[in-house]
Amino acid sequence: MAWFSNDDVAEQRRYLLRFAQLHLRDNARAEDVVQETLAAALEQGERYSGGASVRTWLTGILKHKIIDVFRAGRREKTMSELGGDEDDGHDPDALFDAAGAWQTAPSSWGDPSKTLEQKRFMETLEKCNGGLPDRLAQVFSLREVMGLTTEEICEQLGITPNNCNVMLYRARMGLRDCLGKNWFDGGGRT
Repeated sequence: MAWFSNDDVAEQRRYLLRFAQLHLRDNARAEDVVQETLAAALEQGERYSGGASVRTWLTGILKHKIIDVFRAGRREKTMSELGGDEDDGHDPDALFDAAGAWQTAPSSWGDPSKTLEQKRFMETLEKCNGGLPDRLAQVFSLREVMGLTTEEICEQLGITPNNCNVMLYRARMGLRDCLGKNWFDGGGRT
């Protein structure tokens, strides 16, 4: 296989492990899915056409492995464990006036494409994501990173669409607050 060398595998493994740890929040499971990903890539190397970068190809395999972990780990939880009933103090109506305009406009996030390229921003985002309750971070990751639909997330996690939307809202508000404090209001920017 053209991409396979010890240095390539080590470099890709570091990236994949970080990605898996961010989404699974369990180092042992992250190690397992990365190992499964690399094993699948080695077994099915002939499927790699070279149309995408090796990292993109491996990340695609890893995403499927992570979704498999979510499927296998699905179990019944109470509404409080899912983040469904408790009051988180965020009232979405309080953000807007009667005409639908912002009461207080959010801080400028600058040029998103440049911000996302910055390593320090990604570290701050990972830290903020790590501060979310596990289930909220999981739902956010499935939706915004993995690109699953609400219906797919509900099927994977055994939750209702309403509960999924509440959890997504809470995850986004939590990330918004954390990033606002630690990045956009000057906390992490240089």
